[in-house]
Amino acid sequence: MPRNTTLSTLLDAGKNLVLDGALATELEAHGCDLEDPLWSAKVLLEQPQLIKQVHRDYFDAGASVAITASYQATPAGFARRGLSLEESLELVARSVRLADEARQEHLAANPGSGPLLVAGSVGPYGAYLADGSEYRGDYTLSAAEFRDFHRPRIAALVEAGADFLACETLPSYAEVEALLGLVGEYDVEAWFTFTLRDGARISDGTPLADVAALLSAEPRVAAVGVNCVPLDLVTPVLGTLHEATDAPLVAYPNSGEIYDAVTKTWAPSEGLRGGGTLAGNTADWRELGARLVGGCCRTNPRDIEGLAANMTQSDPS
Repeated sequence: MPRNTTLSTLLDAGKNLVLDGALATELEAHGCDLEDPLWSAKVLLEQPQLIKQVHRDYFDAGASVAITASYQATPAGFARRGLSLEESLELVARSVRLADEARQEHLAANPGSGPLLVAGSVGPYGAYLADGSEYRGDYTLSAAEFRDFHRPRIAALVEAGADFLACETLPSYAEVEALLGLVGEYDVEAWFTFTLRDGARISDGTPLADVAALLSAEPRVAAVGVNCVPLDLVTPVLGTLHEATDAPLVAYPNSGEIYDAVTKTWAPSEGLRGGGTLAGNTADWRELGARLVGGCCRTNPRDIEGLAANMTQSDPS
């Protein structure tokens, strides 16, 4: 599958890109049980066409970028299910093909609506551990171990034709360094997004400014930002990154809902700016340099539809 276009080409042309929303949330809405160490990656095994449908729903809602179902799809994780390396990498490649099929179906039904991109998701080592480590960054591997863990999946995503990599939900500076080396090794563009300890540091405590400085030295890094973080942290973090780097910024936070641990339910927040919605905060984020905006946990195609009109208003014709 040839690459559609480069991410940097669109950003250099002044495009503002709408990302998709939560994959797992939509798969659960379709009846999938994701209480599993493989999380959404298990659907690559069981109901792959449902993944394609969710990608199509997001494209139809106005997204320009689909993030593949490979976040937790690793040879090490699939090996626990008895799959061989070859079988595991075929599933990673399948995640790209499913997103591309959804793209082609949308373009066929909506001529001229592109360009649309497929981002190959590269989740952190902590996602493979399936113990919440991607929000703490409290695991320690050598640079070689990080590279050995990530290399097979990245190779499969690139070979399958992902337009670029989404190195996402990263909590660890050391892991970022290793992934940066692989981006260079495979000569592929990428964005890098992080989980947070607070508004100024990623989860392992490294200052965001230090991470931004590291990434700014690699021309293949097309954008820098955050994902899978509370909605109210996005504005201060974008402010920090805006001061630290000239790179385009990317943000796809969780929904603005508040979780009630007693009732185990989510409810809208009345105290957040913009009414606690993606669309309500887009203007502020754009002013701080966000060029790519979407949603993570608990967001859905309706959220993406809501922000799409706001996000693309200032696109060049």
